[in-house]
Amino acid sequence: MPGRGDDAAGRDEWEVEDLMAQVAVADGIFTWPSDDPRLIGSRCTACGIVTFPAQDSCPRCASTEMEERLLPRRGRLWAWTTQEFQPPSPPYTGASGDAFSAFGVGYVELDGEVKVETRLTEADPAVLSTGMEMELVVVPFRTDDDGNEVMSFAFRPVG
Repeated sequence: MPGRGDDAAGRDEWEVEDLMAQVAVADGIFTWPSDDPRLIGSRCTACGIVTFPAQDSCPRCASTEMEERLLPRRGRLWAWTTQEFQPPSPPYTGASGDAFSAFGVGYVELDGEVKVETRLTEADPAVLSTGMEMELVVVPFRTDDDGNEVMSFAFRPVG
């Protein structure tokens, strides 16, 4: 067809135009892009407390001797519920109106060091149970004003 051609990777230019760029919901929250994504926390070298998200000072002892710590990808579901209605905006910027669907939220405990408040990929109460093993994944959250697919972290049941 006139006006069409292949790019350097051999993709038709129409395919290239349809590709959506993926961007992280915020910098410094998780490693991205990555085939093995990890949450980025911090650890106080004075008292050993681990925090998420990373902090400049310790909430336990007030030390400023904090070091970056990549958190484990797996943990245990500590507590959970479902978000059945659209949260207020701001701060919520996800799907709205008829596009909104309920989602799971909870705390996942990682290595007994830190509990992470997180979105869950599962919202069915019949599937979720306290203590079940969960794994970190990166999932689409929304599309921004520039047409980028905004990616966020969530935890999914293992197995």
